[in-house]
Amino acid sequence: MADHGSGVDRHGTRPASAGVTALRRRPPAPVHPGAWWLWSLALGTAATRTTNPLLLALLVTVSAYVVATRRPHTPWALSYGAFVKLALAVLLVRLVFAVALGSPLPGTHTLLTLPEVPLPHWAQGIRLGGRVTAETLVFALYDGLKLATLLICVGSANALAAPTRLLKSLPGALYEMGVAVVVALTFAPHLIADAQRLRTARRLRGRPDKGLRGLLQVGLPVLEGALERSVALAAAMDARGYGRTAQVPPAVRRTTAVLTLTGLLGVCAGTYGLLTADGGTYGLPVLLAGLAAALAGLRLGGRRTPRTRYRPDTWNARSCLVAASGVAVAALLTLAASADPAALHPGVIPLVAPTLPLWPAAAVLLGLLPAFVTPAPEPPAAGRPAPQRSEEKPS
Repeated sequence: MADHGSGVDRHGTRPASAGVTALRRRPPAPVHPGAWWLWSLALGTAATRTTNPLLLALLVTVSAYVVATRRPHTPWALSYGAFVKLALAVLLVRLVFAVALGSPLPGTHTLLTLPEVPLPHWAQGIRLGGRVTAETLVFALYDGLKLATLLICVGSANALAAPTRLLKSLPGALYEMGVAVVVALTFAPHLIADAQRLRTARRLRGRPDKGLRGLLQVGLPVLEGALERSVALAAAMDARGYGRTAQVPPAVRRTTAVLTLTGLLGVCAGTYGLLTADGGTYGLPVLLAGLAAALAGLRLGGRRTPRTRYRPDTWNARSCLVAASGVAVAALLTLAASADPAALHPGVIPLVAPTLPLWPAAAVLLGLLPAFVTPAPEPPAAGRPAPQRSEEKPS
Protein backbone atom coordinates (compact mmCIF):
# COMPACT_ATOMS: atom_id res chain seq x y z
CA MET A 1 0.00 0.00 0.00
CA ALA A 2 1.06 3.50 -0.66
CA ASP A 3 1.37 5.95 2.18
CA HIS A 4 -0.74 8.82 0.82
CA GLY A 5 0.04 11.01 3.77
CA SER A 6 3.78 11.15 3.10
CA GLY A 7 3.69 10.70 -0.69
CA VAL A 8 5.94 7.58 -0.57
CA ASP A 9 4.88 4.20 -1.96
CA ARG A 10 5.66 0.76 -0.53
CA HIS A 11 8.98 0.58 -2.39
CA GLY A 12 10.20 3.75 -0.65
CA THR A 13 10.18 5.89 -3.77
CA ARG A 14 8.45 9.23 -4.19
CA PRO A 15 6.08 9.25 -7.20
CA ALA A 16 6.10 12.10 -9.73
CA SER A 17 3.19 14.43 -9.03
CA ALA A 18 2.26 18.05 -9.42
CA GLY A 19 3.33 18.79 -5.89
CA VAL A 20 6.92 17.65 -6.44
CA THR A 21 9.20 20.13 -8.20
CA ALA A 22 11.24 18.69 -11.04
CA LEU A 23 14.98 18.96 -10.83
CA ARG A 24 16.36 21.71 -13.00
CA ARG A 25 19.33 21.14 -15.17
CA ARG A 26 22.46 23.06 -14.33
CA PRO A 27 22.69 26.17 -16.52
CA PRO A 28 25.63 26.35 -18.94
CA ALA A 29 28.67 28.39 -18.00
CA PRO A 30 28.30 32.02 -19.07
CA VAL A 31 30.57 33.68 -21.59
CA HIS A 32 33.42 35.69 -20.11
CA PRO A 33 32.67 39.45 -20.33
CA GLY A 34 36.14 40.07 -21.69
CA ALA A 35 35.28 37.81 -24.64
CA TRP A 36 32.26 39.96 -25.49
CA TRP A 37 34.38 43.11 -25.31
CA LEU A 38 37.10 41.58 -27.50
CA TRP A 39 34.46 40.50 -30.01
CA SER A 40 32.82 43.93 -30.19
CA LEU A 41 36.09 45.88 -30.26
CA ALA A 42 37.37 43.60 -33.00
CA LEU A 43 34.25 44.35 -35.05
CA GLY A 44 34.86 48.05 -34.42
CA THR A 45 38.45 47.61 -35.58
CA ALA A 46 37.17 45.95 -38.74
CA ALA A 47 34.85 48.94 -39.29
CA THR A 48 37.84 51.30 -39.24
CA ARG A 49 39.50 49.30 -42.05
CA THR A 50 36.84 50.11 -44.66
CA THR A 51 34.53 52.87 -45.90
CA ASN A 52 32.42 50.56 -48.06
CA PRO A 53 28.82 51.22 -46.94
CA LEU A 54 27.76 47.67 -47.80
CA LEU A 55 30.40 46.13 -45.55
CA LEU A 56 29.64 48.64 -42.80
CA ALA A 57 25.92 47.82 -43.02
CA LEU A 58 26.81 44.13 -42.83
CA LEU A 59 28.87 44.73 -39.68
CA VAL A 60 25.94 46.58 -38.09
CA THR A 61 23.59 43.75 -39.05
CA VAL A 62 25.90 41.12 -37.55
CA SER A 63 26.23 42.98 -34.24
CA ALA A 64 22.49 43.70 -34.10
CA TYR A 65 21.60 40.03 -34.69
CA VAL A 66 23.96 38.81 -31.96
CA VAL A 67 22.63 41.42 -29.54
CA ALA A 68 19.01 40.54 -30.37
CA THR A 69 19.56 36.83 -29.76
CA ARG A 70 22.00 36.91 -26.83
CA ARG A 71 21.17 40.10 -24.95
CA PRO A 72 20.25 39.37 -21.31
CA HIS A 73 17.11 40.73 -19.70
CA THR A 74 18.91 43.33 -17.59
CA PRO A 75 18.77 47.15 -17.36
CA TRP A 76 22.17 47.73 -18.95
CA ALA A 77 21.11 45.70 -22.01
CA LEU A 78 18.75 48.53 -22.97
CA SER A 79 21.71 50.78 -23.73
CA TYR A 80 22.10 49.28 -27.22
CA GLY A 81 19.21 51.35 -28.53
CA ALA A 82 20.77 54.49 -27.08
CA PHE A 83 24.04 53.77 -28.89
CA VAL A 84 22.15 53.25 -32.16
CA LYS A 85 20.44 56.62 -31.74
CA LEU A 86 23.79 58.23 -30.92
CA ALA A 87 25.28 56.71 -34.08
CA LEU A 88 22.44 58.09 -36.19
CA ALA A 89 22.91 61.50 -34.60
CA VAL A 90 26.65 61.42 -35.38
CA LEU A 91 25.91 60.52 -38.99
CA LEU A 92 23.39 63.35 -39.30
CA VAL A 93 25.79 65.89 -37.77
CA ARG A 94 28.52 64.79 -40.18
CA LEU A 95 26.23 65.36 -43.16
CA VAL A 96 25.07 68.74 -41.84
CA PHE A 97 28.67 69.86 -41.38
CA ALA A 98 29.50 68.74 -44.91
CA VAL A 99 26.60 70.81 -46.30
CA ALA A 100 27.12 73.90 -44.14
CA LEU A 101 30.91 74.07 -43.99
CA GLY A 102 31.68 72.57 -47.36
CA SER A 103 34.70 70.45 -48.20
CA PRO A 104 37.93 71.00 -50.12
CA LEU A 105 37.06 67.86 -52.08
CA PRO A 106 36.43 68.84 -55.71
CA GLY A 107 33.26 67.68 -57.41
CA THR A 108 31.38 68.06 -60.67
CA HIS A 109 27.85 66.99 -59.69
CA THR A 110 26.33 70.09 -58.05
CA LEU A 111 23.20 69.39 -56.02
CA LEU A 112 22.44 72.88 -54.69
CA THR A 113 24.13 76.18 -54.03
CA LEU A 114 23.74 77.84 -50.64
CA PRO A 115 24.38 81.53 -49.91
CA GLU A 116 28.04 81.84 -49.03
CA VAL A 117 29.02 83.92 -46.01
CA PRO A 118 32.16 86.05 -46.58
CA LEU A 119 34.88 85.42 -44.00
CA PRO A 120 38.01 87.45 -43.13
CA HIS A 121 41.38 86.63 -44.65
CA TRP A 122 42.64 84.93 -41.49
CA ALA A 123 39.87 82.29 -41.89
CA GLN A 124 41.14 80.97 -45.19
CA GLY A 125 40.31 77.34 -45.77
CA ILE A 126 36.93 77.65 -44.01
CA ARG A 127 33.79 78.12 -46.04
CA LEU A 128 30.21 78.74 -44.89
CA GLY A 129 27.68 77.84 -47.53
CA GLY A 130 28.43 77.76 -51.23
CA ARG A 131 28.24 74.88 -53.68
CA VAL A 132 27.23 71.44 -52.38
CA THR A 133 28.27 68.55 -54.58
CA ALA A 134 27.28 64.91 -54.61
CA GLU A 135 30.92 63.88 -54.11
CA THR A 136 31.07 65.89 -50.88
CA LEU A 137 27.90 64.30 -49.50
CA VAL A 138 28.98 60.77 -50.43
CA PHE A 139 32.41 61.25 -48.84
CA ALA A 140 30.79 62.59 -45.66
CA LEU A 141 28.32 59.68 -45.69
CA TYR A 142 31.11 57.10 -45.92
CA ASP A 143 33.11 58.81 -43.18
CA GLY A 144 30.10 59.15 -40.88
CA LEU A 145 29.04 55.55 -41.43
CA LYS A 146 32.45 54.33 -40.29
CA LEU A 147 32.20 56.23 -37.00
CA ALA A 148 28.55 55.23 -36.53
CA THR A 149 29.41 51.56 -37.00
CA LEU A 150 32.19 51.85 -34.43
CA LEU A 151 29.76 53.34 -31.89
CA ILE A 152 27.20 50.59 -32.51
CA CYS A 153 29.86 47.90 -32.00
CA VAL A 154 30.82 49.47 -28.66
CA GLY A 155 27.14 49.58 -27.74
CA SER A 156 26.84 45.85 -28.38
CA ALA A 157 29.57 45.23 -25.78
CA ASN A 158 27.66 47.30 -23.23
CA ALA A 159 24.50 45.30 -23.94
CA LEU A 160 26.07 41.83 -23.84
CA ALA A 161 28.65 42.06 -21.03
CA ALA A 162 27.66 42.71 -17.45
CA PRO A 163 29.77 45.60 -16.07
CA THR A 164 30.01 44.03 -12.63
CA ARG A 165 31.36 40.78 -14.06
CA LEU A 166 33.83 42.72 -16.16
CA LEU A 167 35.06 44.50 -13.03
CA LYS A 168 35.80 41.19 -11.33
CA SER A 169 38.00 40.12 -14.23
CA LEU A 170 40.33 43.12 -14.10
CA PRO A 171 43.81 42.72 -12.58
CA GLY A 172 44.36 44.10 -9.12
CA ALA A 173 46.45 47.05 -10.31
CA LEU A 174 43.55 48.33 -12.44
CA TYR A 175 40.82 47.65 -9.90
CA GLU A 176 40.28 51.24 -8.76
CA MET A 177 40.34 52.59 -12.30
CA GLY A 178 38.05 49.78 -13.37
CA VAL A 179 35.53 50.69 -10.70
CA ALA A 180 35.41 54.26 -12.01
CA VAL A 181 34.98 53.09 -15.61
CA VAL A 182 32.31 50.52 -14.74
CA VAL A 183 30.35 53.08 -12.71
CA ALA A 184 30.53 55.49 -15.64
CA LEU A 185 29.38 52.78 -18.08
CA THR A 186 26.45 51.72 -15.90
CA PHE A 187 25.33 55.30 -15.25
CA ALA A 188 23.80 55.77 -18.72
CA PRO A 189 21.83 52.48 -18.83
CA HIS A 190 20.32 53.16 -15.41
CA LEU A 191 19.34 56.66 -16.51
CA ILE A 192 17.66 55.24 -19.60
CA ALA A 193 15.78 52.63 -17.56
CA ASP A 194 14.64 55.25 -15.02
CA ALA A 195 13.50 57.62 -17.77
CA GLN A 196 11.47 54.89 -19.49
CA ARG A 197 9.88 53.85 -16.22
CA LEU A 198 8.90 57.42 -15.33
CA ARG A 199 7.54 58.14 -18.82
CA THR A 200 5.42 54.99 -18.68
CA ALA A 201 4.08 55.97 -15.26
CA ARG A 202 3.19 59.47 -16.52
CA ARG A 203 1.40 58.05 -19.56
CA LEU A 204 -0.65 55.73 -17.34
CA ARG A 205 -1.67 58.72 -15.24
CA GLY A 206 -2.66 60.72 -18.33
CA ARG A 207 0.12 63.28 -17.93
CA PRO A 208 2.34 64.60 -20.74
CA ASP A 209 5.67 62.84 -21.19
CA LYS A 210 6.96 64.73 -24.24
CA GLY A 211 8.02 68.26 -24.92
CA LEU A 212 9.76 70.68 -22.59
CA ARG A 213 7.27 70.21 -19.76
CA GLY A 214 7.49 66.44 -19.92
CA LEU A 215 11.28 66.62 -20.02
CA LEU A 216 11.39 68.72 -16.87
CA GLN A 217 8.90 66.51 -15.05
CA VAL A 218 10.86 63.36 -15.95
CA GLY A 219 14.41 64.75 -15.79
CA LEU A 220 14.28 65.96 -12.19
CA PRO A 221 13.23 62.59 -10.68
CA VAL A 222 15.84 60.84 -12.84
CA LEU A 223 18.62 63.12 -11.58
CA GLU A 224 17.38 62.73 -8.01
CA GLY A 225 17.48 58.94 -8.33
CA ALA A 226 20.98 59.11 -9.82
CA LEU A 227 22.16 61.22 -6.86
CA GLU A 228 20.67 58.79 -4.36
CA ARG A 229 22.24 55.86 -6.20
CA SER A 230 25.67 57.51 -6.18
CA VAL A 231 25.44 58.26 -2.45
CA ALA A 232 24.45 54.67 -1.72
CA LEU A 233 27.29 53.41 -3.91
CA ALA A 234 29.80 55.61 -2.09
CA ALA A 235 28.59 54.32 1.28
CA ALA A 236 28.78 50.70 0.11
CA MET A 237 32.30 51.18 -1.26
CA ASP A 238 33.47 52.83 1.95
CA ALA A 239 31.95 50.02 4.04
CA ARG A 240 33.82 47.43 1.96
CA GLY A 241 37.16 49.17 2.46
CA TYR A 242 37.52 50.51 -1.07
CA GLY A 243 40.82 52.27 -1.66
CA ARG A 244 42.92 50.47 0.92
CA THR A 245 46.37 49.33 -0.15
CA ALA A 246 48.83 46.80 1.17
CA GLN A 247 52.40 47.49 2.23
CA VAL A 248 54.89 46.52 -0.47
CA PRO A 249 58.68 47.03 -0.50
CA PRO A 250 59.98 50.19 -2.20
CA ALA A 251 61.95 48.13 -4.70
CA VAL A 252 58.74 46.45 -5.90
CA ARG A 253 57.03 49.84 -6.32
CA ARG A 254 59.93 51.23 -8.35
CA THR A 255 60.11 48.10 -10.49
CA THR A 256 56.38 48.29 -11.11
CA ALA A 257 56.59 51.92 -12.19
CA VAL A 258 59.53 51.26 -14.52
CA LEU A 259 57.91 48.22 -16.14
CA THR A 260 54.55 49.93 -16.59
CA LEU A 261 56.01 53.13 -18.05
CA THR A 262 58.39 51.21 -20.34
CA GLY A 263 55.57 48.95 -21.47
CA LEU A 264 53.25 51.85 -22.31
CA LEU A 265 56.01 53.60 -24.26
CA GLY A 266 56.72 50.37 -26.12
CA VAL A 267 53.04 49.92 -26.97
CA CYS A 268 52.85 53.48 -28.30
CA ALA A 269 56.05 53.10 -30.35
CA GLY A 270 55.02 49.70 -31.70
CA THR A 271 51.56 50.93 -32.68
CA TYR A 272 53.09 53.91 -34.45
CA GLY A 273 55.48 51.60 -36.27
CA LEU A 274 52.63 49.38 -37.46
CA LEU A 275 50.65 52.36 -38.74
CA THR A 276 53.53 53.80 -40.74
CA ALA A 277 55.14 52.35 -43.82
CA ASP A 278 58.74 52.78 -42.62
CA GLY A 279 58.23 51.18 -39.22
CA GLY A 280 56.71 47.90 -40.35
CA THR A 281 59.88 45.94 -39.55
CA TYR A 282 60.25 47.00 -35.92
CA GLY A 283 56.62 47.77 -35.08
CA LEU A 284 55.43 44.27 -34.14
CA PRO A 285 58.48 43.27 -31.98
CA VAL A 286 58.38 46.56 -30.09
CA LEU A 287 54.61 46.22 -29.57
CA LEU A 288 54.94 42.68 -28.21
CA ALA A 289 57.82 43.68 -25.91
CA GLY A 290 55.83 46.65 -24.62
CA LEU A 291 52.81 44.45 -23.94
CA ALA A 292 54.95 41.97 -22.03
CA ALA A 293 56.51 44.72 -19.90
CA ALA A 294 53.13 46.33 -19.22
CA LEU A 295 51.58 43.01 -18.19
CA ALA A 296 54.51 42.32 -15.86
CA GLY A 297 54.08 45.76 -14.30
CA LEU A 298 50.36 45.15 -13.80
CA ARG A 299 51.15 41.79 -12.22
CA LEU A 300 53.51 43.36 -9.70
CA GLY A 301 51.19 46.31 -9.14
CA GLY A 302 48.38 43.99 -8.15
CA ARG A 303 50.14 43.27 -4.85
CA ARG A 304 49.13 46.73 -3.59
CA THR A 305 45.42 45.90 -3.84
CA PRO A 306 44.44 42.98 -1.59
CA ARG A 307 41.16 41.67 -2.95
CA THR A 308 39.46 38.36 -3.54
CA ARG A 309 37.02 37.23 -6.21
CA TYR A 310 33.78 35.39 -5.48
CA ARG A 311 33.04 32.86 -8.24
CA PRO A 312 35.52 34.31 -10.76
CA ASP A 313 34.64 34.04 -14.44
CA THR A 314 36.75 31.57 -16.38
CA TRP A 315 37.66 31.42 -20.03
CA ASN A 316 35.82 28.37 -21.35
CA ALA A 317 35.58 27.06 -24.91
CA ARG A 318 32.63 29.32 -25.73
CA SER A 319 34.49 32.42 -24.58
CA CYS A 320 37.48 31.53 -26.74
CA LEU A 321 35.24 30.99 -29.77
CA VAL A 322 33.50 34.35 -29.25
CA ALA A 323 36.78 36.25 -28.98
CA ALA A 324 38.34 34.32 -31.86
CA SER A 325 35.43 35.09 -34.20
CA GLY A 326 35.79 38.84 -33.65
CA VAL A 327 39.58 38.74 -33.99
CA ALA A 328 39.23 36.75 -37.22
CA VAL A 329 36.90 39.39 -38.67
CA ALA A 330 39.33 42.19 -37.80
CA ALA A 331 42.36 40.31 -39.14
CA LEU A 332 40.68 39.34 -42.42
CA LEU A 333 39.34 42.87 -43.01
CA THR A 334 42.80 44.28 -42.34
CA LEU A 335 44.27 41.82 -44.84
CA ALA A 336 41.59 42.70 -47.38
CA ALA A 337 42.26 46.42 -46.96
CA SER A 338 45.90 45.89 -47.91
CA ALA A 339 45.22 43.33 -50.68
CA ASP A 340 42.28 45.06 -52.41
CA PRO A 341 41.99 48.67 -51.18
CA ALA A 342 39.71 49.70 -54.06
CA ALA A 343 36.97 47.29 -52.96
CA LEU A 344 37.07 48.34 -49.31
CA HIS A 345 37.44 52.06 -50.04
CA PRO A 346 35.17 52.94 -52.96
CA GLY A 347 36.16 56.13 -54.70
CA VAL A 348 34.11 59.28 -54.87
CA ILE A 349 36.12 60.99 -57.64
CA PRO A 350 34.91 59.81 -60.05
CA LEU A 351 31.69 58.92 -58.29
CA VAL A 352 31.10 55.16 -58.57
CA ALA A 353 28.58 52.83 -56.96
CA PRO A 354 30.08 50.63 -54.19
CA THR A 355 30.21 46.88 -54.76
CA LEU A 356 30.12 44.10 -52.18
CA PRO A 357 33.41 42.13 -52.19
CA LEU A 358 32.63 38.46 -51.65
CA TRP A 359 35.38 37.13 -49.41
CA PRO A 360 35.50 40.21 -47.09
CA ALA A 361 31.72 39.89 -46.73
CA ALA A 362 32.11 36.21 -45.88
CA ALA A 363 34.76 37.19 -43.32
CA VAL A 364 32.30 39.61 -41.69
CA LEU A 365 29.74 36.80 -41.40
CA LEU A 366 32.16 34.99 -39.08
CA GLY A 367 31.04 37.49 -36.45
CA LEU A 368 27.70 35.63 -36.27
CA LEU A 369 29.37 32.68 -34.54
CA PRO A 370 28.50 33.87 -30.97
CA ALA A 371 24.80 33.70 -31.85
CA PHE A 372 25.09 29.91 -32.31
CA VAL A 373 27.75 28.77 -29.83
CA THR A 374 26.67 30.73 -26.75
CA PRO A 375 23.71 29.80 -24.52
CA ALA A 376 20.47 31.69 -24.88
CA PRO A 377 19.75 34.27 -22.16
CA GLU A 378 17.61 33.16 -19.27
CA PRO A 379 14.02 34.44 -19.40
CA PRO A 380 13.03 37.04 -16.80
CA ALA A 381 11.92 35.53 -13.53
CA ALA A 382 8.17 35.64 -13.18
CA GLY A 383 6.86 37.30 -10.06
CA ARG A 384 5.74 34.80 -7.49
CA PRO A 385 2.66 35.56 -5.44
CA ALA A 386 3.30 36.38 -1.83
CA PRO A 387 2.50 33.55 0.54
CA GLN A 388 -0.76 34.00 2.41
CA ARG A 389 -0.55 34.15 6.17
CA SER A 390 -2.77 31.63 7.95
CA GLU A 391 -5.07 33.07 10.58
CA GLU A 392 -6.00 31.06 13.66
CA LYS A 393 -9.55 31.29 14.83
CA PRO A 394 -10.08 31.77 18.55
CA SER A 395 -11.51 28.72 20.21
